[in-house]
Amino acid sequence: MTEPCIINSVAPIRVCDNGGWTDTWFAERGNIFNIGVYPFVEVQIEARPRDENAGRVVLHAENYGDRYVVFPRSERHGWIHHPLLEAAIDLMGVPEDLSVRISIFSEAPAGCSTGTSAAVTVALIGALDQLSPGRMTPLEIAYAAHRVETEMLQQQSGIQDQLCAAYGGINYIEMFQYPYAAVSQILVPNPVWWELERRLCLVFLGRSHSSSAVHERVIQNIQAGGPEFAQLERLRECARASRDAVYEGDFEALGAAMVRNTEAQRALHPSLVSHEAEQVMQVAREHGALGWKVNGAGGEGGSVTLLCGPSMGAKRAMIREIEATNPLFQSIPLYLSRYGLRVWSRPLNGARNVL
Repeated sequence: MTEPCIINSVAPIRVCDNGGWTDTWFAERGNIFNIGVYPFVEVQIEARPRDENAGRVVLHAENYGDRYVVFPRSERHGWIHHPLLEAAIDLMGVPEDLSVRISIFSEAPAGCSTGTSAAVTVALIGALDQLSPGRMTPLEIAYAAHRVETEMLQQQSGIQDQLCAAYGGINYIEMFQYPYAAVSQILVPNPVWWELERRLCLVFLGRSHSSSAVHERVIQNIQAGGPEFAQLERLRECARASRDAVYEGDFEALGAAMVRNTEAQRALHPSLVSHEAEQVMQVAREHGALGWKVNGAGGEGGSVTLLCGPSMGAKRAMIREIEATNPLFQSIPLYLSRYGLRVWSRPLNGARNVL
């Protein structure tokens, strides 16, 4: 890079992750169905020739109101304010001859259990990749984002969120040996795509997902049962059934797979389906919804994906009643994402585009 420029990247979050829990190291192999949707996460990097009088890397986490200088890991002890973001910057690096301003924003609420942190990491790595020669593939970016969480931060993480953020669309993921997987995008006629988009509903339960203690107990139980554990196979079957239902345009079958998946989560541990999620699902039943899925691993907080019936009016009435049930509940408009990670650049202040 020889001229100042702005790099933009966006990546979708995911919903309806049927087969989740089987994309983990303790499951060893898995089948996962998920759908990439907007609201997306955004990353913008303003890159200029290095300014010795200013911070070389400035990070602005807009959702948190934080703006600060990120020093190289060799100059500090660990990651300070936002470990996920700082670790991704350390992994990719910033060329010594550049000063960058990195802004990150997510339209999805924090802790929504929709793979937002993975989408942020994918978008950030994709944007940082533009600062140096050579280009990573979507698969390479997804696995780099996964390494940030599992290797650099030593956190539990499956693989599906990063893959969905990188590829977008409707996905069927076959993990043949953790963490290696094949991603098959499910291509359907536009009327099926549009109808699925119209019927889906995302409800945020009003507080960040938090259930690490429960998750540790579930992991211990799954480890004891091994990869052939019956509950894991139930989850894998839900992913396969979801794939087949979407190919056939069978929304009743997709809704049934979502319900079975939620019950399979409950069988792993009752606390994975919270009281708040039950409230949302009960209202959905009363308004003729076809299916419901507690997003992510489940537990307190987070969100629920609903699949409504054919009536637009019934969907709107359902949303009104859900939001009236609890003032914290919030319906988040969503749109299916035909694309995964998108990265593009523009010259800054009229300079020519050099990337």
